[in-house]
Amino acid sequence: MKPRLVHRTLSAAIVEQLRQGILSGAFAAGSQLRQDALASEFGVSRIPVREALFQLEAEGLVHIEPHKGAIVSGFALDEIDDVFDLRVMLEPRLLQRSVPLLTSSDHQRIDALGDAFADALARHDVARWGELNAQFHLALYCAAGLPRTLSVVTSLLQASDRYTRVQLTRASALARAQREHRKLLLLCREGRLAEACDHLVAHVEAVRRDLHRLLPPPSGRARRAPPRRA
Repeated sequence: MKPRLVHRTLSAAIVEQLRQGILSGAFAAGSQLRQDALASEFGVSRIPVREALFQLEAEGLVHIEPHKGAIVSGFALDEIDDVFDLRVMLEPRLLQRSVPLLTSSDHQRIDALGDAFADALARHDVARWGELNAQFHLALYCAAGLPRTLSVVTSLLQASDRYTRVQLTRASALARAQREHRKLLLLCREGRLAEACDHLVAHVEAVRRDLHRLLPPPSGRARRAPPRRA
């Protein structure tokens, strides 16, 4: 039976159906999502299907290749853990060194990024979520005076981009991201650096836990719990 597309726009309903299929593993990494086949399955024209695939590309769930169309992206939990292990080691170090040296101009930029991130979340502008999230974190670390570490963290945040987009497709994750960013800024402004670093680690680990819940384990392997931290 074709899924019933009720009370939502066609493209939004198709996005939700395909997103759940990808996150559940029903559409395996590397498989092709053909517009004509999907249009036939959903009983619609190719236009809303095309719009849905562009939306999924913005979320990092598919990548669109010339002459091939939409290909389901792969998400390796071991790779995610590697990225997030490094983030929780390096980002608090940058934050602790940077916050006491931030200028009023730096704070204005951070405030503007926080507002832009909240606006992107409110408008469900997924193409901007990861980009603004990375800019927000890097703005907090800009005065650390540790260029090599900052370069590594910049690369890690770029690698985290599509993971963050997937995690933020959940409404509860959106609200939590806003709350956690606001609290992190408050702790930094009040000079409570130890609490700010602990909160930053908890913020990064919350994203990791969400990803472990959302993404299917590798074929033939049991899902392992993400590492717990004191």
